[in-house]
Amino acid sequence: MPVFEPPEFDPNSKSRLTAITLGEGSIRRGNLDIEREREVAIFDILEANSFVLEGRDDGPYTLDLSIVEDRLVFTIGHQGEGDTFTYVLSLTPLRRIMKDYFIVCESYYQAIRTAPPSRIQSIDMGRRALHDEGSRALSERLKGKIALDRDTSRRLFTLICALHWKG
Repeated sequence: MPVFEPPEFDPNSKSRLTAITLGEGSIRRGNLDIEREREVAIFDILEANSFVLEGRDDGPYTLDLSIVEDRLVFTIGHQGEGDTFTYVLSLTPLRRIMKDYFIVCESYYQAIRTAPPSRIQSIDMGRRALHDEGSRALSERLKGKIALDRDTSRRLFTLICALHWKG
């Protein structure tokens, strides 16, 4: 089976997301750091992304992302049309990575207040490594359905973590 690779970001491409919404039941309110992470992740994705529904060329797309019964739900629409596609993914394969990522992020946020720069840098390297692992796992889980470029996968992993973070 040939490997399907998304194209590099092209702002005129049909293979991209133009809007992202979050399912209301998926959003935990109260922690400003988490809400800011969500906002930044959405902004970064929309700034530059490559998002391809495998076997289709009918974008650009909109994405409603939610967590329902511990499953990640991608509801994908076409810009300006009513058709939608829904993909449901179990969070189980991502759970260990996300748990480790949350622990390292908490350590990082604590460290930036009082730790020396060398300690902050060490924690940040671990945080980035877990983030890369999570984005690769997400891309693998979406294989055969949705192809993402590396940056879009990283940003989408950030958004999923911000949705799931109990902080």
